Amino acid sequence: MAVHPGGAVRDATPPAPSLLLRPWSPADAVDLAELYRDPALRRWTSSAVDDEASAARWIRDQRRGWEAGDRFGFAVVETQAPGSEGSLVGHAVLKNVTPGAPSAEVGYWTAAQARGRAVAPRALQALTDWAFTTFAGEGLRRLELLHQVDNTASCRVAQKCRYEPIRLLPAAPPAYPLDGHLHREHSP
Repeated sequence: MAVHPGGAVRDATPPAPSLLLRPWSPADAVDLAELYRDPALRRWTSSAVDDEASAARWIRDQRRGWEAGDRFGFAVVETQAPGSEGSLVGHAVLKNVTPGAPSAEVGYWTAAQARGRAVAPRALQALTDWAFTTFAGEGLRRLELLHQVDNTASCRVAQKCRYEPIRLLPAAPPAYPLDGHLHREHSP
């Protein structure tokens, strides 16, 4: 806090926008297609979202994962005030969820305008907390995060969220064209 002339106390910075992780909605297709115009996003993701129709298909796939109970994709929305609709700034996903299995995988991406503002670590931490809370009774004890070795931003996000680097994974084209890092987080 900063003290201003006259003894008034004010916060030194304005409040940071809040993040909301929610299931993807068909109404997100237009915004998703727009976000996927970013070359960096296209480089780091394996999804082919080229237009509104392919964005709608991608969203249907996310919703099918929820229905099957094995993949939980969240739209990451930044809100300026409680109750406001907010803007789409990313994606966070818990995948390969199998009842009784001790591990699952997490992933995420952020929109160009959200990079460098701690959106990815905040979203990953929220997803991690949700996963361990929601699936602890089903035996989930660890989460794994994979990224290409040249994706240094994802490596920093993983480490900020206490995902320990475990090992180097060899390339497995076409899905993983380069070597990758495996990080792991254990339940509290």
